Amino acid sequence: MSTSDAVWSEQNTTPDKIEAALRKLLAERHAESESFLPARVLNMIAFVEDEWSGEIANRLRGVGRYAASRLIVLSYDPKRRQIDARVSVASEQNPEPGQLAVLRETVIVRVGERHLDDLLTIADPLVVTDLPTLLWSPHGHPEAVDELLSLAQAALIDSIDEPVWRDALDRACRLSEQLYVVDLAWLRSTPWRERVAAAFDPPTMRPELHTLNAVTVRHHPDSTVAAMLLLGWLASRLHWKLAHAEIVSSDRHGGVLGGRAHTNDHEVKLQLRADASLDVPGLAGVELHSASGLSLRLDRGPGGLHAYRDDGSGHEREWTVLGASRGEAGILGEGIRQALLRDPTYGPALAAAQEMLPDGQALVS
Repeated sequence: MSTSDAVWSEQNTTPDKIEAALRKLLAERHAESESFLPARVLNMIAFVEDEWSGEIANRLRGVGRYAASRLIVLSYDPKRRQIDARVSVASEQNPEPGQLAVLRETVIVRVGERHLDDLLTIADPLVVTDLPTLLWSPHGHPEAVDELLSLAQAALIDSIDEPVWRDALDRACRLSEQLYVVDLAWLRSTPWRERVAAAFDPPTMRPELHTLNAVTVRHHPDSTVAAMLLLGWLASRLHWKLAHAEIVSSDRHGGVLGGRAHTNDHEVKLQLRADASLDVPGLAGVELHSASGLSLRLDRGPGGLHAYRDDGSGHEREWTVLGASRGEAGILGEGIRQALLRDPTYGPALAAAQEMLPDGQALVS
């Protein structure tokens, strides 16, 4: 929690006045002590619905050291007629002599429907020039994201929030053509991808990768896209050719999606199964089989992932991978950090997942 902060607010204000207030507060903090230095790593613009702004603030407080240097919150209430703003420049500590204290800036701008066409004009003066900018709209509003795209180098999305799979994947693909995309649905699968990769890392296990003939992914009913991205990752890394999937069964819990992948010499059976017992977003389990009889299974469990391996010759092993889950706050923090990095595996996995979409069907998650 911040122990040192300076605040300015004004109703019926303008972007120029907000920017001037930012500069004044920073100058005042530096005048208090030369130990106060503004963080200069990342801008983040968050377009949020006003009624959920408190919930978003709590989520952002939970990201800890991955917080943006300057956070600009465009808090949207359709009925709002004027622009109101609040600026705070805060430090997590009052510096002792010889110490440095990093300042983080938060700008909350309250806007209405009449301001949507002017979002670029409102936000542009508020970002720190020459810093990368991350754009996030957790409640949808693609029109607002599109309006602000020219300011950003990265966009934070969560593909599981889209009610239609095709829309989620198509939107992610379109955004990827314009800037770097960080997808929380993808980041939730990170521990699973790491554990699968680690299982096949020993030289004796490498040949099994090329004889995999069945993969099943269990997932939260709302996380079908996350499961498709995991299959897309496997397909892109192992050079599988994917065919369109088919709906094997469907109900209010999401049902089962089946598909096929093709290698140079054999076919791989793919299946995605919704697991209504999972009460958090993401994956519930992954199971892989190879032609040699190898069976590898990972299941979500208390404290981590429960792993099971049968090498096909009667040798079985079970163990727990502790601490695999980072929780939603950790995933959001990692998403912000990823804006400064580049994951070369997401794009190919996304393209492969899009290839797998059932042909011509609009599917709900």
